[in-house]
Amino acid sequence: MNRPPVGPHAGGAKRTAPQRRRRPPDAAKAWARSLARRRPGLVPFVLDTLAAFHGLPTWERRLDPTSELVLTILTQNSADINAEKAYERLREAYPTSGPAVSTELGGGWGGTGLNPGVTPDWPAVEAAPLPELIDVIRPGGLAPQKAPRIQAALRRIREERGDYSLEFLGEMAPLEARAWLTAIDGIGPKTASIVLLFGFGMPLMPVDRHVERVSKRIGLIPPKATADQAHDLYLALLGPADGTHAATEAYAAHVLLIRHGRLVCHARNPECDRCPVATRCRFVDRRAP
Repeated sequence: MNRPPVGPHAGGAKRTAPQRRRRPPDAAKAWARSLARRRPGLVPFVLDTLAAFHGLPTWERRLDPTSELVLTILTQNSADINAEKAYERLREAYPTSGPAVSTELGGGWGGTGLNPGVTPDWPAVEAAPLPELIDVIRPGGLAPQKAPRIQAALRRIREERGDYSLEFLGEMAPLEARAWLTAIDGIGPKTASIVLLFGFGMPLMPVDRHVERVSKRIGLIPPKATADQAHDLYLALLGPADGTHAATEAYAAHVLLIRHGRLVCHARNPECDRCPVATRCRFVDRRAP
């Protein structure tokens, strides 16, 4: 006895292929494409013009990456000059043996520079009683928050790696290295990007308040972008995070935008009359090309 077909394909209904889910669009890349279309050549114009005005910065390592990490934690929500005092107190209280060395902190730094000194003894810093460490770094501000953050970071590095060295990050891809650092509590994209840019010359763009302000005024990044979003926006604006050219641009962009923010494009009363990029700045002219 022949039975009629049953089921979803009865009567010769065609089987439909499952639809592939589309990947959500990359907002940073979409912004970079839009900016290139609407305001062609803006990024190279800004960087080249600021380099001619402020001088082109040259990258060189200033500290070992663990010291860079701790110094950067000390700068969080504090002036660079106060972070210097806290870092110097740290290495005086917990010194390693060996000769003192001079450190040139270079472009983008807002303090007066570190006095010659030795690298802090990281095991002693991690093991220090918390009230003692808080007192040592108190000149840097927010010591009750930063002291446990420093100890937690050192502990995580030691537990993961067996020592306190971050040199292994130099063998990783930039975004992989950033992800490793930001997995540590208290380490955000800005802190991680500073360590990787200044410690290894990786093509990552740290975005501080000066970079964010100047970038939004010119129109390099959207006015409502958060600081964390700005890090990825700059990855798209400056090219893939895997090349020497991108690394050079990231370092130059970071230092030049900070210098411009400190010297010309102040938070209050920016000196637009002597700004070399005023002709293409949306803060000066909302219709600037």
